[in-house]
Amino acid sequence: MTARSLEPSTPRGEATRQRVLEAAERVFGEKGYYGASVTEITRAAGVAQGTFYLYFRGKKEIFLDLVDAIGQRVLSSTLRASRSGSGFVQAQRDGFGAFFDLAGEYRHIYRIIQECDRVDPLTFRRFYQTLADGYAKTAADAMERGEIERSDPEVVAFALLGVGHFVAMRYLLWGEAMPDGAGEAAIAFVQAGLRPTGR
Repeated sequence: MTARSLEPSTPRGEATRQRVLEAAERVFGEKGYYGASVTEITRAAGVAQGTFYLYFRGKKEIFLDLVDAIGQRVLSSTLRASRSGSGFVQAQRDGFGAFFDLAGEYRHIYRIIQECDRVDPLTFRRFYQTLADGYAKTAADAMERGEIERSDPEVVAFALLGVGHFVAMRYLLWGEAMPDGAGEAAIAFVQAGLRPTGR
């Protein structure tokens, strides 16, 4: 939870706050930030507007909290999937698969994240930096073990994010199903780039 939120004092309050946040994700995903309203969010959540203001100061605050929550969801999903991999390259394969599954199920998160760049550029940057920091740490560890080519771990992290982002955007955001083999092609491309020289 970020400092923007008004922290609930009870489990019931936290459950209500979460319900409002989930409703906001649907409304922002369908209508965009500028087309959405607090009234539509509270209606979707089944709560009164007064209840909304117990937990959020306004539309911008709930939108930015939502972006932070999506970032944590993406990071935890991909890292959880990648932990089962035997080695960094396999971990990236598993992580990419989890990300493509998540992006396919929640296509509207792309719209929310891209709009964040116009609503609050600092939160937009933090979204990607938080993801990259997690990936950079695992990349640095893999370099120390000699699993992948030595280079700047942060550059590797952002390159991985870029591949996953644009492949998913092309086949999921633009209203098409990802064809068979697209995910594997992206993973093969990444694997070739990560492989140590001489292997």
